[in-house]
Amino acid sequence: MKDVRVVLISTYDLGRQPFGLASPAAWLRRAGVETDCVDTSRQALDDETVRRASLIAFHLPMHTATRLAAPVIDRVRAVNPSATVVAYGLYAPLNAQWLHDRGVSAVLGPEAEEELVSLAKSHAAHNSQLPIPNVQTRAEELPRLKFIQPDRTTLPPLQRYAALQMPDGSRRVAGATDATRGCKHLCRHCPIVPVYKGAFRVIPVATVLDDVRAQVAAGAQHISFGDPDFLNGPAHARRIVERLAVECPGVTYDVTIKIEHLLKHADMLPLLRDTGCLFVTSAVESIDESVLTRLRKGHTREDFVRAVSLCRDAGVRLSPTFVPFTPWTTAAGYVELLDQLAVLGLEDDVAPVQLGIRLLVTADSALLELDEIRAAVDAFDAESLTWPWRHRDPSIDRLQARVMEIVASTRGASRRDVFEVIDAAARECAGFERRTTSAARRTDSPAPCLTEAWYCCAEPGPDIANYV
Repeated sequence: MKDVRVVLISTYDLGRQPFGLASPAAWLRRAGVETDCVDTSRQALDDETVRRASLIAFHLPMHTATRLAAPVIDRVRAVNPSATVVAYGLYAPLNAQWLHDRGVSAVLGPEAEEELVSLAKSHAAHNSQLPIPNVQTRAEELPRLKFIQPDRTTLPPLQRYAALQMPDGSRRVAGATDATRGCKHLCRHCPIVPVYKGAFRVIPVATVLDDVRAQVAAGAQHISFGDPDFLNGPAHARRIVERLAVECPGVTYDVTIKIEHLLKHADMLPLLRDTGCLFVTSAVESIDESVLTRLRKGHTREDFVRAVSLCRDAGVRLSPTFVPFTPWTTAAGYVELLDQLAVLGLEDDVAPVQLGIRLLVTADSALLELDEIRAAVDAFDAESLTWPWRHRDPSIDRLQARVMEIVASTRGASRRDVFEVIDAAARECAGFERRTTSAARRTDSPAPCLTEAWYCCAEPGPDIANYV
C-alpha cells in the first residue's frame, strides 16, 4: 500500500516469540502494507524505523507489557510526532483512557487484525495527514475473524526466546502459538473476562498446524500453546494434538488447562501424554475454599488434589500456578499451602515466582464487584495501572516482599531448594517451627519447564527480569 508503513511493537510476551505481532503482520502484508515487527524484549528499536513509520501499533497482551510500553510510546511520539500511534491486545481496552492520555489515537481489542488493516487503509486514504478516529473495541462487538497463518519471518529467531529446560539439563528450542482466543469461563480476577465476557474464538486446525510447521522448520523442538484454556474446545484440541503428533513427530508441547477441565476431560490425559505433552499448566490460585469462591474459580481444594493424581497417573506433569497473596491471606494459610504442595510432592513442579504472586486489581477488574475489594483498594494508580491494596496485617505484605526477594536472589538454584528457603521464611513469619523433613518426599526428576516462568492475572514485581 503506497506511502503507508506500519511498525508493530511488542514489549514483553513471557519470553515467547509474539503471536500478537506475527498474526497482524500476516494480515497487513497480505493487504500490501509494508510492515516491520520489533520485539523490544529481544531487540533494540532504532529511531530510523520509527521515523519511517506512518502507523505504529503496540501489542499489549498483559499487564507487564502495558507498563513497559509507556516509555516506548513516549519515545516514538517524540521521534516521529506525525505518526499515528495505536494500541491493541487484551490490556488495551482495559487501559483505554490511560493510553489516550499518552497520545494513543486508536485503542483496539485483542481481535485487532482486521481493524489494523482498516486503519492502515484509512491512513493511506487520508494521505497520512488527517487524524484517524478512535476505534475502541467493546466486548460485545469482538469480531469473528477468518484467521490466516501468522508471518514470523522478520521476528528475532526462536533461539533468542525462552527455551524448554529438560530434566537432564539439556534445552530445546521452543516455539509458541495459539489454538483459541478468549475463554468461556468467568474467573473474577482474570483480565480476559472484562473483554471477552465468556466468549472464545477457535483458530482453524489447519492454520494452527501451518504455524507450528513453520516454527519447526525454523528450529522449534517444542511448542507452547498460549490458549487461556486449551480444553475450552476439547474436540478442537483433540484434532490439533493428533495432527501435531503425525505431522511433527518428536515435537513436544505444553498447554494450559483449568482444574475443572482436567477433571471433566480426564479421558484426554493419556492422549496428551501420547502426543507429546510434557506438562500442563493450571491456574490453581489457592487452596483456601473461601478465596476460590471469591475468585469464582470453579474448583475446590479437593478438585486440585484429584487433578494432581489424575495427571500423575496419566504420566503428565502438572505445573500449578498460584496467587497466594490476597487480602484474605494469613501467615498460617500460606504455610498450609506450602505444606499441601509438599504432601503432593510438587516442590519441583511449582515455579518459585508462583509462591510470591500478589493479586492484581486492574482497571475494570471483576474483583471490584466485591464489597471487600472496593473497601480495601486505594485510588486507581496510573503509574502501576492498578487499584493498589495493602493487607490489613503488614506482616503479610512483608512476607510477600521477602518471598520475592528470595526468588530474585536464588536464580539458578533448584526449585526444591528455593521452596525450602521460602518455607523457612513463611514458618518464621507464622511463628511455626522450621520443617525438619519434607512431607512425602518424592524422587521424581526435575520437571521440564520453560526458562521464563508462566504467570497470569498477577504481577510479580516492577522488574520482571528479576523473577523469570
